[in-house]
Amino acid sequence: MLPLSVLDLAPVVLGATPAEALRNSLDLAQHCERWGYRRYWVAEHHNMTGIASAATSVVIGYIAGGTKTIRVGSGGIMLPNHAPIVIAEQFGTLESLYPGRIDLGLGRAPGTDQRTLRALRKDPMAAEYFPQDVLELQALLGPLQPNQVIQAVPGTGTNVPLWILGSSLFGAQLAAMLGLPYGFASHFAPDDLIGALKIYRERFEPSKQLDKPYAMVGVNVVAADTDAAARRLFTSHQQRTTNMLRGTRGQLPEPIDDIDAYWSPLEKAHASRMLACSFAGAPDTVRGQLNGLIAATQADELMVNCAVFEHAARLRSYELLAEIAPSLGGG
Repeated sequence: MLPLSVLDLAPVVLGATPAEALRNSLDLAQHCERWGYRRYWVAEHHNMTGIASAATSVVIGYIAGGTKTIRVGSGGIMLPNHAPIVIAEQFGTLESLYPGRIDLGLGRAPGTDQRTLRALRKDPMAAEYFPQDVLELQALLGPLQPNQVIQAVPGTGTNVPLWILGSSLFGAQLAAMLGLPYGFASHFAPDDLIGALKIYRERFEPSKQLDKPYAMVGVNVVAADTDAAARRLFTSHQQRTTNMLRGTRGQLPEPIDDIDAYWSPLEKAHASRMLACSFAGAPDTVRGQLNGLIAATQADELMVNCAVFEHAARLRSYELLAEIAPSLGGG
């Protein structure tokens, strides 16, 4: 059976608070643990009123503390925003508290806009040093070396598993060179998905962490009891994507009956391209769509995002997906 995992942006829905969003995230994680999902990841975004996971390491600790077996991690930490030793200390602490359950997914985008990047006190060129920062972080989490002066405490010797995350060919090349698992952000930027996976697999060099390529594919899934109900729930995500194209961000909106009355034809084309790896429907519909994606990508794992306004409907979507999981990927 193909492993399924959860990407949670801790959505703050219209009229709600970040505190409510975080409580919903923990509740979802507890349900997904029971339903057999492998991982539960949260992502670093800043200055976004619709996303409550900016303090990503703190949220990971909250989720891990309220669960027992599911792996918890970052999808991802935007490493150029941080000194590697700080992330090594944070994730070394998490691994010390929740041994064998922590993942560290790393991205090189800022996870915000340029003005907020300046507020983070980071050089806009910091992303250029992403490969070196990954190596530094890996060393800080690895075994103590002779005459090593700088240690992450906790962190040294924890060997928290690293992932390279990306939406371009750059991340694929880096993950292959370092012999790390690779997650592609096709849930919002699918254009280079097939090409990136091809490069990653062709150029992969085995490492201490991983002996063969392992590719995770990001996907949006909204499952409901009927196709019509799922498509209506999905309009919240479609509105949010349209709002991003308009340069406006905010809380996740309620679903609407007619999405074509909301976006222009040009916006529809752009948003639909961004959401090409998105599937909304009843279980049989979603099963067929996901099996088509799995066949095209030969994914080793799917990382599933579900941006739905009502918490109960989001729970139901992940529950329905878990029920069809045994029939995904030829399982």
